[in-house]
Amino acid sequence: MAENTTETLIGAVVLMVAAGFIYFATDAEFTGTPEGEYELTASFRSAEGIGVGTEVRMAGVRIGKVTSLELNSETYRAEAKISVIDGLAFSEDSQIIVSSEGLLGGHYVEIVPGGSPDNLGPGDEIEDTQGSVSFINLLMKFVGGGDK
Repeated sequence: MAENTTETLIGAVVLMVAAGFIYFATDAEFTGTPEGEYELTASFRSAEGIGVGTEVRMAGVRIGKVTSLELNSETYRAEAKISVIDGLAFSEDSQIIVSSEGLLGGHYVEIVPGGSPDNLGPGDEIEDTQGSVSFINLLMKFVGGGDK
């Protein structure tokens, strides 16, 4: 009888741990704009390496995340929506870049502030974008001697 109780308790603990993992996994994929944040959009030629939940950073500090990433069927560009912390103002000429943490590291989105006196508002688009750079393509150009 004690053996069945122990097995039942261990099973319950395993199910609670699994439920916790599922909760955190789905929470990381949250697609709305959380309270205390506002949304901006950007259009990338290549969004390789990023997805929903990817960190948005400025000066190496996490300031938000990607909340949506879809292909625009008219322009064939990756349309991204990002949420950033309220209280941060980005000038209209700010740049948004898909960056890599290192040679083989993960990717994140970086916002580089501009110098314009006019700021972007909620829902505005950051127009100056730079997509991800493929390491394999760079290596092939280097080995192949560039474009021919």
